[in-house]
Amino acid sequence: MTATHDDPESSKMPLLEHLVELRRRLLYSVVAFLIAFFICYGFSQDIYGFLLRPLAQAMEAAGGSQRMIYTELTEVFFTYLKVSAFGALVVTFPVFASQFWLFLAPGLYRHEKKALLPFLVATPLLFALGAAMVYYVVMPMAWTYLLGFQTGAADTVLPIQLEAKVGEYLGLVMTLIFAFGISFEMPVLLTLLARVGLVTATGLADKRRFAIVGVFVFAAILTPPDVISQIALAIPMLGLYEISILTCRMMEKKRRESEENDPDFDETDFNEG
Repeated sequence: MTATHDDPESSKMPLLEHLVELRRRLLYSVVAFLIAFFICYGFSQDIYGFLLRPLAQAMEAAGGSQRMIYTELTEVFFTYLKVSAFGALVVTFPVFASQFWLFLAPGLYRHEKKALLPFLVATPLLFALGAAMVYYVVMPMAWTYLLGFQTGAADTVLPIQLEAKVGEYLGLVMTLIFAFGISFEMPVLLTLLARVGLVTATGLADKRRFAIVGVFVFAAILTPPDVISQIALAIPMLGLYEISILTCRMMEKKRRESEENDPDFDETDFNEG
């Protein structure tokens, strides 16, 4: 799909050529991921140390155990492999997105490209915002709260101290980062749904009270069991919900202006574009 014409009808490819082009784009993406994976593996200990820093700071403030443990011989090795894959996925996401765009763009009209491009740009930015939120705000507060359950010999018959496992900690951190990152994609999802006519700004506003309850339930499921981290996720999501209502209104306003300026306006064409 390499034609530069604005009319995709003029550059149709046979199915086999589409498959060859798709294979080429996937191959570029996989090669980029593998290169990034091996590079990240060389820095896997540093990347893991970066992910470990909020816990280390909370441990230092709380006292008690100042170490990580592993109980299986291969646990650290596989943990570093997961860290490398995680880092490679983050680094090569722009490559995946650009290859997807290069495969898709030649088959789109100019107005369709203009409509989709902002969503492709907003998606990684919102995901990064969610990941930064969980790393710099939620994890320090959550780890401090959870470490407060440690006790000394004077408090209980035997001291209760955290002995964190390297593999379990990485799994928890990756789950939180992906959960927050995906949650912050709400404006993109709702705006796309509004564009195809499945939701409206008025409908979203009318269902705000249900959205508030749903957001807090969602936050309670995803976050560690403390109120602070749950609120830290719920409040930004509510803000993003309000932003989604505004973007839907802008979309509807644009549709109305198109109808007023063009007597032959077709809503189906607008939704597709």
